[in-house]
Amino acid sequence: MMPGMAVLWYPPVGLLLLILLGAALLVATWVFWQPAPAWHKIPKAQKRREEALQQMAALAQRLRQQEPSFDPKTILELPLVTLAQKLREEELSLESVLCSYLEEALKVHQEVNCLTDFLGECEEQLQALKKLKKSERGLLYGVPISLKDPYDCMGHDSTCGLAQFLEEPAAKDGVIVKVLKAQGAIPFVKTNIPQSMLSFDCSNPIYGQTLNPLNLKKTPGGSSGGEGALLAKGGSILGMGTDTGGSVRIPASFCGVYGLRTTGGRLSYIGIASAVKGKKSVSSVPGPMARDVDSLVLGMRALLNEDMHRLDPAVPFQPFREELYASNRPLRIGYYDTDGYSQPSPSMARAVRLISRLLQEAGHQVIPFSIPHIEYAILHLYTGGLFADGGATLLEKLKGDIVDPSMKALVSSLSLPDLLKCLLASIMKYIAPRKGKSLEELRGVGTPKKLWEQHTAVEKYQQEFIAKWRSLDLDVLLAPALGPAFYIGYPAKASDSTSYKSLYNMLNFPVGVVPVTTVTPQDEEELAFYKGYYGDTSDKDFPEAVKGSVGLPVAVQCIALPWEEELCLRFMKEVETLVKSQKEPK
Repeated sequence: MMPGMAVLWYPPVGLLLLILLGAALLVATWVFWQPAPAWHKIPKAQKRREEALQQMAALAQRLRQQEPSFDPKTILELPLVTLAQKLREEELSLESVLCSYLEEALKVHQEVNCLTDFLGECEEQLQALKKLKKSERGLLYGVPISLKDPYDCMGHDSTCGLAQFLEEPAAKDGVIVKVLKAQGAIPFVKTNIPQSMLSFDCSNPIYGQTLNPLNLKKTPGGSSGGEGALLAKGGSILGMGTDTGGSVRIPASFCGVYGLRTTGGRLSYIGIASAVKGKKSVSSVPGPMARDVDSLVLGMRALLNEDMHRLDPAVPFQPFREELYASNRPLRIGYYDTDGYSQPSPSMARAVRLISRLLQEAGHQVIPFSIPHIEYAILHLYTGGLFADGGATLLEKLKGDIVDPSMKALVSSLSLPDLLKCLLASIMKYIAPRKGKSLEELRGVGTPKKLWEQHTAVEKYQQEFIAKWRSLDLDVLLAPALGPAFYIGYPAKASDSTSYKSLYNMLNFPVGVVPVTTVTPQDEEELAFYKGYYGDTSDKDFPEAVKGSVGLPVAVQCIALPWEEELCLRFMKEVETLVKSQKEPK
């Protein structure tokens, strides 16, 4: 017997020591078998992206060698409708077009860090498309398209900027990806997003910060920021984003491109990843992004076919209604240059006034409109609906992850004990009313009964809003689009300004963004007089966020009633045409 072991034979002590030893072994085993924190996956993910982009460059080189004489510039300058036509008629080869966009996307990525993955299967898809007869070619035959990170593509991660979602490749393509491929489109890259996609900056701990190509000190917006940046610099001709609180529309306005937030349910959401699923009163929807209205129209025509309903029967089969889009009857248009919750920047208000005047001169009726109960709508209905669970789902998804700087303020607020949230909210309502009410809503609804009451309140507000719309006999609504682009880091500081976008996620209206002007020196000078409506930190940070923007794009929002995407696009086309005719020399 070894020295010292005799003590184990003394019953009470030996039993105690054996229990302690067993407990220690159990703890050691438990610790050993605990999964590593999610952030441990990040270095591998970064290496995978690097390797994927090398494969992308190699494919571009192979395709270039097949047709060394083609000029990518002439291809990249073509609008989507023309490009698609030339591809279907074999006036351009599939190889030359894909090569042009591979090369350009890589150049844009080098400048702004917008890509998260290369979809290497695009080469195989190209070969399959070449075997099709002319009669079998879809509307987007041979068109390279980009996809926001959460769109499922078989064999690729849909990360939502979260380490937890790494190393979980999609088992199959999502419905929208399948529909686009059936129409001949070639998805070739996935693009960057903010962590969790609940920010309108564009940064996450996996792939880093995406920059605005029009000003590298500014954010491209979020959460479809990678799409906005890539499209703005010509690295893609058509992309797919998603929108929960402006996530298609903010990058479109910050980057000077076009985007469409569709009605929830018009397009399938199956096969699109999300950090927070189960929300009912705030809808997350897919939407196309492009460089002109015609491209959005072609994209919607391609998406709204029987394949969408066949693959997801919950989506009604409602083909693109050409008669609504092609109508040329004068419109009755409501407009507002402020929502009464966030004071617009000088350029935002000027853009609405400019377009109102142009529309009136073109023979349309323009009627002032005001948003009912805006504070209640944004704080109680939108914020309360988005965080009805008190942020529990989001915090669960961030477990073991590095929290991105753009998310720290929100995560800190959500992580507070409920009693402390309640106490702070009651104090802050006297000092900073918006912040106090927002913190109160971040507590969550508490019970199923309260959740149903929240859903009922949203339905009631939707009905009130539509009743006001119809009392004025409106066809569409013109509104400011948040802008110009914010400096990086400022979206979290001036987040209340998203009211211009988030309202329509709660209402579930289709909304398009059209760039109409640029920031002038006079707009910049007028920022000095910006006060805001509440005088809180968000109001004080807003002018700091948007300053230094002379020459950057400013957009407007074109809004229609639910399920009227065609009318929304018709209105967008009207605005685009008027703006272009104004710029043309007389």
